[in-house]
Amino acid sequence: MTPVAHRFLFSVRLRENRTPGSGCPPSLAAMAPNIVPGKHVDIHLWTRPETVEPVAMQQLHNIAALPWAVKHVAVMPDVHYGKGATVGSVIAMREAVSPAAVGVDIGCGMAAVRTSLRAEDLPDDLGRIRSALESVVPVGFHQHQDPAFDQRDASDWDSFWRGFDNLTPVVRDKVDRALRQMGTLGGGNHFLEICLDTTDQVWVMLHSGSRNIGNELAKYHIEVARKLAHNDELPDPDLAVFLAGTPEMAAYRHDLYWAQDYARRNRAVMLRLATEVLRARFPHVQFDEPISCHHNYVAEETHFGEEVLVTRKGAIRAGRGDLGIIPGSMGTASYIVRGLGNPDSFESASHGAGRRMSRNAARKRFTAEDLAAQTAGVECRKDSGVVDEIPAAYKDIDEVIANQTDLIEVVAKLKQVVCVKG
Repeated sequence: MTPVAHRFLFSVRLRENRTPGSGCPPSLAAMAPNIVPGKHVDIHLWTRPETVEPVAMQQLHNIAALPWAVKHVAVMPDVHYGKGATVGSVIAMREAVSPAAVGVDIGCGMAAVRTSLRAEDLPDDLGRIRSALESVVPVGFHQHQDPAFDQRDASDWDSFWRGFDNLTPVVRDKVDRALRQMGTLGGGNHFLEICLDTTDQVWVMLHSGSRNIGNELAKYHIEVARKLAHNDELPDPDLAVFLAGTPEMAAYRHDLYWAQDYARRNRAVMLRLATEVLRARFPHVQFDEPISCHHNYVAEETHFGEEVLVTRKGAIRAGRGDLGIIPGSMGTASYIVRGLGNPDSFESASHGAGRRMSRNAARKRFTAEDLAAQTAGVECRKDSGVVDEIPAAYKDIDEVIANQTDLIEVVAKLKQVVCVKG
């Protein structure tokens, strides 16, 4: 039976008073005196409201009360609590943008490529492939000794790096690190995998972003925004915005777009390094056209007849025909999808399974033995250092996909056999 997509419309109600024990959020009018009751947008969720933790729901209320928000806030089925704005939220704003609604890993996203290899081509012992991948793609805090990018990754590296000199001065001393981190994975939920699809075709898939340079730029601009007078009475200072026509907005958009490009290039370099590992072992391997997509970013788009700035924080663009990637956890399925162009989601879809519990909670609840059991059959780290990435800490990826069948169609279902983590 084909799963039915469930879209639940939850309308924000501004309340003058909170009824004790009602579970309703505090009065948004009281939290943000400059926001007139009724001047808010709805919240459209692609999951049941009761599955959203209260702190994340409060964040959604805060976002919906922003005077620059347009139409509604679209909330993906992998939604969970984040800094300022929830992860899994899509916000369209009129002549304004909130850096916290992008996130600190600017341009974070996915890349994948299907190979001509099949499951039977892979060796029984996948440890050597994992070791080879780890030898060419630095993980965690490690970086390349020498820059790893070349003209096979892009044809305009010189002009890209010249753009570094025009970034905010606060990062001017970070250029050497940015050079050496290009083509590196990082840690946390970032990964590099060898996967099989349901036809036993081999794929390479990875998840990473703009590394330290994107984080530095994001944190700097978030702090700048918090100090601007027009943000003084927002319900959450972390939702501070830049306004069109101001030097602060111009500076942020310049740095933002550079960091988004850095993230895209970073994934391209890693994908090339990983495919070279396979080519060294399988000289006749061929690769399809790679798929790449951001899921923490800003785009200038037109929705409902209006030009807006769309922030997708933990969401991918799913315009009609757009190919995207929605990964699960390190022991579950991932999906290659094609967008259906649903206007109600601002042509967006989820970015992954989404966390069901915090990293600290996962470390307290699970052990390395639990991790080994939940990643059985996957060549990967199974030590306490990555217990916070255990599959049980994430939502059910199949349920997440089923809740958005009006946003995307599945092209391929993948399952990892090798997973590299920082």
